[in-house]
Amino acid sequence: QVQLVESGGGLVQAGGSLRLSCAASGMIFSLNDIGWYRQAPGKQRELVAVIGVGGMTKYADSVQGRFTISRDNAKNTVYLQMNTLKPEDTAVYYCKAKGTWGQGTQVTVSS
Repeated sequence: QVQLVESGGGLVQAGGSLRLSCAASGMIFSLNDIGWYRQAPGKQRELVAVIGVGGMTKYADSVQGRFTISRDNAKNTVYLQMNTLKPEDTAVYYCKAKGTWGQGTQVTVSS
């Protein structure tokens, strides 16, 4: 059974940084694409970034150049480094793999 556990969210001022982690179990981590998504109040969940098996990455236009997704296959963990945060980045951030979602971690950016 695939399990994903996110951590690293919190409250930060605009312009600040956070690093989110997503620890995976119950699957062959190195053979799966992993994605970070977010959902702000009253809005649909949206893709933030995804990292493929070979390390290829893709980002939403809104975070390109500010966020970096990476993976450590030895630790079964994916990271999302978020820099130059904006109030509009406020959302619950989720990771997803093999059709399974984590429980999410709240990120709040104050202006």
